[in-house]
Amino acid sequence: MTELTNILHCDLDAFFASVEQLDNPSLLGKPVVVGGSIHSRGVVSTCSYEARKFGIRSAMPTAQAYRLCPQAVFLPVNMPRYLEISKQVFSILSRYSPIMEVISIDEAFLDISGCSNLYGSPEKIGCLIKEQVYSELGLTISVGISYNKFLAKLASDMDKPDGLRIITESEAL
Repeated sequence: MTELTNILHCDLDAFFASVEQLDNPSLLGKPVVVGGSIHSRGVVSTCSYEARKFGIRSAMPTAQAYRLCPQAVFLPVNMPRYLEISKQVFSILSRYSPIMEVISIDEAFLDISGCSNLYGSPEKIGCLIKEQVYSELGLTISVGISYNKFLAKLASDMDKPDGLRIITESEAL
């Protein structure tokens, strides 16, 4: 008997910072922090993985992020651009299942029950999503696969960035 792993959690990696790096390739490989001003009471919306190495995290006061990494590139939030890219990502995701639950600007759950006849195994579907998001938009996305949303979300967080992880029922027990 095959274990059911029909829920995918798709989560873009460091989304706002990744879009900024996509739009300005000179930022690639640099610590990028997107959020409020370092001179006000703003907070970090997100940061690149390069910035995370300095201890910077989402929701941290931007002034604290500056103290941790003054050489980081600090950018304001560009919500219209992020929404534009988000819609394109969700368009890609909707190709693989009619059942999609968007939970934020950069993540969604897909129920792929019954989709294997069209696209293959859950792992194959996850790989196809990752390949298409990267080839069409130049962004990485982490995919977690399991039999429920909680474990699919946990799986997507386990191999960030650009990961794909499956948690089967037998592994969860």
